[in-house]
Amino acid sequence: MINTTLKLGVNVDHVATLRQARGTDYPSVVEAALACEAAGAHGITIHLREDRRHIQDADVYAVRKQIATRLNLEMANHPEIVGIALDVLPEEVCLVPEKREELTTEGGLDVAGNIDALLEPVRRMKEADIMVSMFIDPDPEQIRATATLGAPCIELHTGTFCDLPPENRGPELERLVKGAGLAHELGIQVNAGHGLTIGNVSGIFDVPFMDTLNIGHSIVSHAVMVGMSAAVQAMLDAMAPYAGGKV
Repeated sequence: MINTTLKLGVNVDHVATLRQARGTDYPSVVEAALACEAAGAHGITIHLREDRRHIQDADVYAVRKQIATRLNLEMANHPEIVGIALDVLPEEVCLVPEKREELTTEGGLDVAGNIDALLEPVRRMKEADIMVSMFIDPDPEQIRATATLGAPCIELHTGTFCDLPPENRGPELERLVKGAGLAHELGIQVNAGHGLTIGNVSGIFDVPFMDTLNIGHSIVSHAVMVGMSAAVQAMLDAMAPYAGGKV
């Protein structure tokens, strides 16, 4: 095993959620993103949903213009959103499933069942030098489908792991470990995220080859109490002991 720096992408969607609750122009998503960067975050994640429940189109352009690190744009495979991504040119896009009635993303994208629909947007974004990631469950079929699609990255859905009682997490952890190993064998970068907190993030440290964790809700929630800089630093401290995968 080798020690690696596990990178943190901070999702600032829920700063926008607070703003949209009152229809004000504050708190500022850009200010939150810049505070995250100043505290050591390696990138900023935002999810432009079709229903625009939190992040708005103007936020995407403003964050793209202001930040100095990587922008990861989460998005559904929808023509309008694909067009915005190709205009904004984030460093990365992560394709996710969306349902209008969900509180948050409930599971991974069915890449295997939607390869034909995904081929064209993936091709266009790769031609624009945007790294394309698939938000998927740790399912070998979905990982192999990602390789078939030619997407260079996955984000493993850790929500199922996080929702289980600690004593029942073993089988799901094993799925994540095996999924990361298969992705690595296929030459696919491994990111992970969903449901991770300071209290549970160490539970996935047995997952090898992880490059980046994208974490939002728990950091923004902690920031309400301690401030954004302190919340980001606390998560970075919690991630520091991670040991990377075999080489």
